[in-house]
Amino acid sequence: MQTSDTIRQAIAAGVTICGENRVQEMTAHLDDDAYAGAALHFIGHLQTNKVRQVVGRVELIESVGSEHLELVQDILLEVNIGGEASKSGISPEELSALAAQAVGSPHVRLRGLMAIPPVAAGPDGNRPFFAKMRQLYVDIRSQMDDNKTSFDCLSMGMSGDFEDAVREGATLVRVGTALFGPRPPMHKG
Repeated sequence: MQTSDTIRQAIAAGVTICGENRVQEMTAHLDDDAYAGAALHFIGHLQTNKVRQVVGRVELIESVGSEHLELVQDILLEVNIGGEASKSGISPEELSALAAQAVGSPHVRLRGLMAIPPVAAGPDGNRPFFAKMRQLYVDIRSQMDDNKTSFDCLSMGMSGDFEDAVREGATLVRVGTALFGPRPPMHKG
């Protein structure tokens, strides 16, 4: 967990978007006004019972992979691009239907897609996943009638592979580990 002071220092150094993937940490930092001067995105799996703690408090939810959340929020649909059982998100085959549902919902504004591919086996190992995400982004965007101007975000790539993600069309990358170091594991209690 980063401290509120560490977050403030990152913003003072020029960070314009902060991301959180743990609701409890996010709310603590919000209560401490740690994100002042930066946009805040929620990236982690959003459980239905935690929606009210996130909606309206962040600029973008990057990890919607279910039709069961009623949000009044900008969102990205999370695609489980590697088909990993350990990751949330929808399959590429389910994306078109969920995107159509999101576009038809008065409670959300679909801004784009998000994915976290499997851990790469070597340099350029995730480029095929990033290329597939870029094609899904293009395909879904072409199916949309009136949401094209707001469908502008392809979030993929992290500290270890963001350069490849950018080469393949990412408009948003997550580089927390490069800035703050690795996170300690969550303690379950």
